[in-house]
Order: sequence, then structure tokens, then C-alpha cells
Amino acid sequence: MATFLHRIGRTAFRRRWLVVLLWALVLGAVGVGAANGSGPQTSNVTLPGTEAQRANDLLEKQFPAANADGASARVVLRAPGGEKIGSADNRAALKATLAEVKKSSAHIAKVSDPFAAKAVSANGSTAYSQVTYSVPDVDLTDRDHSGLDKALESGRDQGLTVEASGNALQPPEESHSAEVIGFALAAVILLITFGSLVAAGLPLVTALVGVAVSMTAITALSGPFDLNSNASVLATMLGIAVGIDYALFIVSRYRSERADGYDAEEAAARANGTAGSAVVFAGLTVVIALAGLAVVNLSILTAMGLAAAGAVAVAVLVAVTLMPALLGFAGERVVGRGRKRFTRRFFPGRAEASATGPAEASATRPAEASATRPTPAGPARTGLAQRWIAFVLRKPAKVLVLAVLALGVIALPATKLELGLPDDGSKTASSTQRKAYDMLSQSFGPGFNGPLTVTVDNQDPAVTRTGAAALGKSLKELRDVTAVTPAVFNKAGDTALFTVVPKSAPGSDATKELVGDIRSLADRTGADTGARALVTGTTALNIDVSDKFSKAIVPYLALVVGLAVLVLILVFRSILVPLKAALGFLLSVLASLGAIVAVFQWGWLKDLIGLEQTGPLMSLMPILMVGIVFGLAMDYQVFLVTRMREAYVHGADARTAVAEGFRHSATVVTVAALIMITVFAGFIGSEDAMIKALGFGLAVAVAFDAFVVRMTIVPAALALLGKRAWSLPGWLDRILPHVDIEGEKLARAEPAPPQSEQPERPGHRPAHDYSGRS
Repeated sequence: MATFLHRIGRTAFRRRWLVVLLWALVLGAVGVGAANGSGPQTSNVTLPGTEAQRANDLLEKQFPAANADGASARVVLRAPGGEKIGSADNRAALKATLAEVKKSSAHIAKVSDPFAAKAVSANGSTAYSQVTYSVPDVDLTDRDHSGLDKALESGRDQGLTVEASGNALQPPEESHSAEVIGFALAAVILLITFGSLVAAGLPLVTALVGVAVSMTAITALSGPFDLNSNASVLATMLGIAVGIDYALFIVSRYRSERADGYDAEEAAARANGTAGSAVVFAGLTVVIALAGLAVVNLSILTAMGLAAAGAVAVAVLVAVTLMPALLGFAGERVVGRGRKRFTRRFFPGRAEASATGPAEASATRPAEASATRPTPAGPARTGLAQRWIAFVLRKPAKVLVLAVLALGVIALPATKLELGLPDDGSKTASSTQRKAYDMLSQSFGPGFNGPLTVTVDNQDPAVTRTGAAALGKSLKELRDVTAVTPAVFNKAGDTALFTVVPKSAPGSDATKELVGDIRSLADRTGADTGARALVTGTTALNIDVSDKFSKAIVPYLALVVGLAVLVLILVFRSILVPLKAALGFLLSVLASLGAIVAVFQWGWLKDLIGLEQTGPLMSLMPILMVGIVFGLAMDYQVFLVTRMREAYVHGADARTAVAEGFRHSATVVTVAALIMITVFAGFIGSEDAMIKALGFGLAVAVAFDAFVVRMTIVPAALALLGKRAWSLPGWLDRILPHVDIEGEKLARAEPAPPQSEQPERPGHRPAHDYSGRS
């Protein structure tokens, strides 16, 4: 691997104009595809294999008019000051408002009359009208949305309270502030780390290229593959984070090679062969984790996982091809000749330490270099990384226990995790959708916003009628039912449907119990009459989603963790290290889920992140978090532990290898984690509750995993395991291919830089040090 990527790096450096041109052509090609895409993204959710989905499919087939693809809206109107909506003045205002709604768009097919449809509340103060469109919501234009807004405003001008909900309303304006904030903070971190504008800018440039290619490709494919609108958000989030991190590792390694005396071309090639190998394997674990989400067989999750996996794969390709080319253009400016001056000005306490250059500021001389390198005069400086690893190695057992207990305590709220599908009740209190939701709940009952649909069908219409009559009678006797509409039959008479309005809110336990009771009734009806009965609706969908995830989580974890452990066995040639990595991941993801529950369900510190509404998390959140966090956790495992293994392979004892590997890689892993945290944290400002929760969860998960698991638990556990951590059964060692991730073949095959280019200075690293450290 190292020699192959070394050749790629050298070729890209030499033919940098060709590489840049090829990436420009790729970006142009996917851009043309995006511009000519056949359709926009959707937000449809399907649940193959579930009862709720079978009911929806039946309704779409047997009641095509009622299940058309056209957009819809529900306009809610309330009379002022306790008046009746049916009074002469208010009724005239209602009719005038609905007339304006009818004229607001040429695509409106029908606006129902609340009085004819008996859609007036019991106290007579509130009514609602159902508005249907002849085109899907994605085909509505800004003119259609603004027309509806003006119609609602006309009703308010006449003294009515008018709000609306439904997919026909204009979606919230997508803000790119999250990306801007993430890039800005990442740029500051990179500038402080490198002390060079050029070195700090290169990872940002490559990340932008990778995200641009990924986003345009997703846009081009959104129509043919019906990609969910959240797929691009997740791909952007991960594309920015890993794109910057992967480029950071290669730039850091390049600067180290230059400090060792190699010329620019050879340094770029060696950086690509060593740090680039770690990037490839780290990216592979992320891709496995994200692509593995397809095993859940949930369309929205599969689309999000594959889109994000594609963005990560593009980030890896950009890092190992475009980055060496850009290093060729940047020349000496990447090395940061002005770092000493920058450090003296902004960090005077570190000026002396940085005088030896970026590679040597925190380096510790390997044992094999001590015979040829002079010993530094005076006491050695110890940085934060050295002091921390010394502390961990002094008391590894206590540190390990305390870290595990701390994450365990943070994970406790995860036992109270509640899941649900988003509805208008989860929107911000200031939105018209939320106001309409509250008005309907107050006037028609909490269950009105989450009605259940019950279908009855059989090939014999007589059997269907018998089953529908029996089930309809039983439904009215259930204690948590407010109303049951009369059965509606299709033209063939072989399918009937009921609408059941619960007394309780859609997300309440009582409504969930009601779904179970209806399904029990449906089974008995089927046994007695032969007619099949199915239940769908918001609560039924939530139940089916939860059941589907519960059944999928074990095979998903088995597949993803199993494949990733195999990859890590190849990388580290160890059994215990990959197993320890997987256990550390479980701690990270459980702690992050605990933090999400505490903030987004319980409301702890919610004002700090601008959270207005607490409530259940979206059903797919846990398994999505598992996939993403696992991939990112393996990233840091590869970058941190690779250097420890390298020191052990080169003759250091197990404890010294942990200390040396940590000192050489802690800085770059810390910087990479901080960048990823800032990128994810930028999405906390999103108006979408799911994106806000996902950004928060990923930010805290990276913090837990990088700083508690990988930089505390991992070195403590390795110190306790000793040389057993790096052992591999002989039979397995013989059959496994040797993956040269550390670049040992390069150390043997590549000539060392001329002796004149290797100044004898304290802390100089030999040519076989492939830590990827800046």
C-alpha cells in the first residue's frame, strides 16, 4: 500500500497541472449532471416489510385519488375573542380567506368547505379546510408558496386567527451558516497549528473540492434514486470533517519529511505513502460503517448512508491525489518558514520550542537515533502530551477505571431514550405549522393530529363488508378512541378504510397501546371473517420503525464491527487491539446518546444551543449515530495506534511504544478532533431538529472518543496489556497479507536524504518515523 501510494504521490507532484485538470473535469461533469437532473430531492419515508407500509401500499393501490402524489395543506381558522366561527361576519371572513387560498396557485385542485365537511370544533370557535394540489410539493414554486402566505395573511387582516400545516407550505430556508462556521473555526485551528497560511489553507481547499464533487453528484442522482433531502446534509457534514482531517494528516507528514531533509517531491511522495496509507484504511472503516446502514432496509437510512459513504470515499481520493499536486504548487510556503516568528508573537512561551521547526517541536528521539544524534543540552522540554501520557502510564489501572466510569455515568440517560417520527408538533413554537398543530389539538383533541387509518380487504367484497362491519363495531368500544369514521369502500368493494381518532396525543404511551389493541382486534377479525385488517398512521409508523431498528441493530453491528475488526487486524496484526477499539467505540456512542437524551429530551442546557422544543428523538437517530461514530472512532484508532505499533515493531518495549507513539501522534489527532468537533458543532444552529441533534451528538461523540477513549483509555489499556496487545497467533500471521501501512518498505527501499541535508539537531527523527505529526 505504502509503495503504491508513494508512486501516486510522486506522479501527482510531477504532473500537478494534469491532476488539477482531471479534478476540474470531474467537478464539471457532475455539475452538468446536477444542472440537468431529472428531479429534486424528496423527504418520503418508506418502511418495507412493515404492517404500516403494507397498509400504505394498499391505500395507494385501492384508493389512488385519496393517495395521490399531490401536495396538501390544512388551513386552520379561529374566530376572535370566543366568538363562533359560524357567525355571519366570521363566516364571511372564512369564505373570503378560502377564496384567496383557491386563487393563490394554479395548481390547487380543491379547497374543502369546513361547514359542509363538518370540520368545525364542538365549541364552534375553530374550523379547518383541507387544501389539495394537483402537483407534488417539490414542484411548487416560490410563487405558489408566497400566494398561500398572502391568502393566510388576508384572513388575519379580517380578524381571524389563521395558520396552516402540510407539505404544501414553503420549507424553511436552508442556511449555510453551519458550513461557514465550521470552515472558519477549522481555519483558525489549522493556522495556529501550522503557523502558515498556505499550510492551513491546503486542507480547506481539498475539503471544498471534495464536498463540491460529492454535493453535485448527490444532486445529479437525487431524481433517479429518489434521495432524501437529509442525505446531502449528512454528506456535507462528514465530507467537510473528514476532508479537512485527511488532508491535515498528509500535510503534517509532508512537513515532517521536509524537516528530515527530503526535497519537496520526495517528501510529498513519502507523505502520501505513509500518512496516505493511514488515510485510506481510516476512510475504509468509515465507508464500511456508513454503507452498512443499507442492511436495515430503510430507504431514508440507506440513502443517507450511501451518500455519506460516497462523500468520504471522495475525500480519500482527493487527499491522496490532489493534495500531492497542490503541495507541488505551494513549494516552500507549506513548510512554514515564518512559524518561528508567528509562534514568538502569539505564543511567546513556545518560541524556543518551535525554533527547531515543525517536526521537531514536540519530537522524542527514538532509541536507534541516540547513537548518532547529539544529546540536547539542558533539561528537555515536556509538552502537554508528554505530561498527560506520563500521568496515564504511571497509574494506568486507576485512569482506565475512572474514564470508563465517567463515560458510563454520562451514558445513563440513554436508558430513557424515546423515539418518534417528526411532525408539526416538533417544529419551533413560532412556526405556522406548530401554531396550527396546537390549535387543532386544543379544539379537536390531542389525538386529532395523529389519526390512525385502518384498512380491511379481501378478494371477495362480501367478506370485506363482513369484516369491516365487525371491526368497525369493535373499534368504537375501545376506551382511548374519540371517533371512528364510517367505513369507506373502493369501487370494487374489496377494500374498506376507517379513520380512528385517538383521545391522546400521537406520541403518548396511551396511543401506542391503542395501536396494539387495534392490531389485536384486527387479528381476531381476520381469524373470524377471513378479511385482512392493517393499521397505519403516525404512531403505527413509529412502532414499526422501532421494531425494525430493534431487529436490525444486531446484524448491523455484527456486519460493520466484524468487517472493521478484520481491517484493523490487517493494519495492526493484533487481536486485542481491534477488540479494544470496538469496546471503546461502544462507550463513546452510549455516552453521546446519553448526552443527546439529557439535552434534547430532558432539556438540560437547551437554551445554550437554541433548542425551543424538547421531545422524542427521530427513530433513525440511534442507528445513524452508531454508524457514523463507529467510522470516526476507527479513524482516530488508526492514526493514533499505528504510531504505537510502529515504535513496537522497531524495537521499543510495549510500554515505551505506547509513550513514544502517543507523543508523536497526539498533536495531530488532537487538532483533527478539534476540527471535526467544530464542523459538527456548526450544525447545532440548524432549524431542523434532526440535524441539530445529529450535529450535537456527533460533536460530543468525537470529543468523548478522541480525548477520553483514544487518548486515555487506549494507552492505559495497552500499558496494562503489555506485549500481549501486539501478539497474533502464528497460523493467523502466516495467512494474513502484510499491509505496509507504516511504510517499512519505503524505509528500506528509498534512499535517505543527503547527509548535508540532515542537520544534527536535538529531537531529529530518523527516516522510518511515520507518525503523520506536524
